[in-house]
Amino acid sequence: MLQKKKKKTFWKRVRFKYKLSFYNESTLEEVWSFRISQLSAFITFLIIAFFLITVTALVIIKTPIRNYLPGYLDVEVRNEIITNALRADSLEIKLNQQSRYLANVSAILTGTVTVDSIHFSDSTAFITANYDIPRTENEERFAASFEEEEKYYLTTINPDPIATEGIFFYKPVNGIISSHYDPENNHIGVDLVANPRESVLATSDGIVIYTGNDQNYGNVITLQHKNGFVSIYKHNEVLLKRIGEQVVAGESIALVGNTGELSSGPHLHFELWYKGVSINPEEHIVF
Repeated sequence: MLQKKKKKTFWKRVRFKYKLSFYNESTLEEVWSFRISQLSAFITFLIIAFFLITVTALVIIKTPIRNYLPGYLDVEVRNEIITNALRADSLEIKLNQQSRYLANVSAILTGTVTVDSIHFSDSTAFITANYDIPRTENEERFAASFEEEEKYYLTTINPDPIATEGIFFYKPVNGIISSHYDPENNHIGVDLVANPRESVLATSDGIVIYTGNDQNYGNVITLQHKNGFVSIYKHNEVLLKRIGEQVVAGESIALVGNTGELSSGPHLHFELWYKGVSINPEEHIVF
């Protein structure tokens, strides 16, 4: 009972309102007055304190004053140093690449470039590449022994072999096979889906024997290779070679396109012929 009485007394004292008046000193006339309790004064103080703290925090965060706070500038400077270091590293890599590029261009212009045996880039000169890899003594002995054992097995002899000796076939374009070799359905080549205007490469050393436009197959270019091989490239966007020009394996001869009525998207239709008969390119080229 005593505790309830104390609680009532406390809340009554806290909520009791006091009158604060302002008087004119000369006339002693009451100018302005208001009533306030201890509870109202406490709540008002909390609201004002929260407002001042919020405004102060926003001023510090949104203005340069934050740079004068202990420790804040160190974190910001550290982040800026790391960012600049990464940018400098990237810039150094780019400068090295640019320097190597300029060195290559200078070597090409001065004619000091050494010609490799295998050419992956374009070349205006026809160079006979030699793809023969020398055998070791162990390989020579194994080959001689194997040939000696196999020469009497007549079932292993192909009555109509395809003479691929001395010929190395390049992948004509960097793409994915969408249609395989299917002569039964009159598809005597492979379709390679590739990016538009991707370089079409000569699959082997040879000479251009045909360039032209076909209503069904668009821009077509044909190469004659040694040992009776012929390669045909169809649906090209642009042809880069003319009839009679010699090309080396891996040299750009056209750009992938979507020309011709039988084309449904950017791709290369590639055919490989041997002595007038179409053959499956996948048996001779790794796509």
